[in-house]
Amino acid sequence: MPLDTSTYSLALLRLDGRRWNELRRLTAQISTQAAADGSSYLEMGNTKVICTVTGPAEGKRTGGAGTGGGNEAEVRVEIGIAGFSGVDRKRRGRNDKRISEMQTTISNTFASSLFTHLYPHSTININIHILSQDGSLLAACLNASTLALIDAGIPMRNYICACTAGSTSSHSANDEAADPLLDLNNLEEQELPFLTVATVGESDEVAVLVLETRVQMGRLEGMLAVGVDGCKQVREILDGVVRRRGKRILESAAV
Repeated sequence: MPLDTSTYSLALLRLDGRRWNELRRLTAQISTQAAADGSSYLEMGNTKVICTVTGPAEGKRTGGAGTGGGNEAEVRVEIGIAGFSGVDRKRRGRNDKRISEMQTTISNTFASSLFTHLYPHSTININIHILSQDGSLLAACLNASTLALIDAGIPMRNYICACTAGSTSSHSANDEAADPLLDLNNLEEQELPFLTVATVGESDEVAVLVLETRVQMGRLEGMLAVGVDGCKQVREILDGVVRRRGKRILESAAV
């Protein structure tokens, strides 16, 4: 299909041909790992993530006390990054600060959105394996975790859908009139200020907001608005993945 340039100049297109408010190609599958209680595989552009969920399971007891979170289930997250996932091929250990921050963010997000009170003295383990990095890494991990938790049948309030939003000008440029961008790739994240936002379902309720770069206050509202709108687009895609999987299960059961 030829690109419609009637109302949009080619000079305004991004390096990968997208407009400012376009998501990259997002594809996902669920029930990809038969041995896990829930699993998913997700691609956001060239960022590729596998997620598996085990539990809820009774917490191991040490010294007569359970490690599960008391009257509520404890959500544990482990992230592994393949050495070939990035250009630099840097090995990251478990004590890496970046990984620890992502694990804490994901754990806190789902601890507040899952109905953990239904599983006292239990643990829910989320294991994320990053196969390829090309921007929006935290968002991809959150989206993959949502699908894996749904596949595991763990009740939650609604989908947690995430994406990134940035600005067309760096902080040093001091350009208050810079335009927002949706779903940044790795090259854009290296050059431009950006944030990661996650919302609950189709609402505007923000569950995660992570800003790791400096940006003028005047640009923040526009970036956040674009990010929330992108989360709604992601929600439609994730919901379609779940519905197609449910339809296949019903069709196979009817045979």
